[in-house]
Amino acid sequence: MTGIAIHRRGLMLVLSSPSGAGKTTLSRRLLESDHEIDMSVSATTRKPRPGEVEGEDYFFLTTEDFGIMRNRGDFLESAKVFDNYYGTPRKPVEEALAQGHDVLFDIDWQGTQQLDETAPEDLVKVFILPPSVQELERRLEKRAQDPADVVAARMAKASDEISHYQEYDYIIINENMDNAFAELQAILRAERLRRRRLTGLSNFVKQLREAL
Repeated sequence: MTGIAIHRRGLMLVLSSPSGAGKTTLSRRLLESDHEIDMSVSATTRKPRPGEVEGEDYFFLTTEDFGIMRNRGDFLESAKVFDNYYGTPRKPVEEALAQGHDVLFDIDWQGTQQLDETAPEDLVKVFILPPSVQELERRLEKRAQDPADVVAARMAKASDEISHYQEYDYIIINENMDNAFAELQAILRAERLRRRRLTGLSNFVKQLREAL
């Protein structure tokens, strides 16, 4: 706000995309360049992997504790992936938003739908599309991380994921990473200026009017 301190409520920025569209790279660049936003830390029932840190990578829970929290409504969204449960704890996100800090979510359309039910006013939904099917496949193959059958499975899943684009507020077609990142930054800047997020605006306007 041009140097004027007007308190605002934080927002929840969701990035979704089919695998290979560039969501992870965009998320990483945003976190590195913008200190007003942090990555959401999920809870999970899976065992920690070597090098993972409690509270930084995940909150590691037993299946019983996860179930108790879910039944209490302590998750903004949750899902079972293969044999493990994952969820977004409500409390740390709400505390961050109240302090004017933004939270980034790297989740699929199903998790986004749950967030849209639990916190629609705080949510900004961005879907990342590839410029073409051929480019999407090229990027997946370029990773050299997955065997051919996994790449084929990701390509097959992409059609279903892309079909949910209409549920999102913004669409970014990631043909060029720099341009896509600039568009993402523009979305974030605009959403931070929404009147409903500027919780200190009423007092500021009141002071202006009293000074006239």
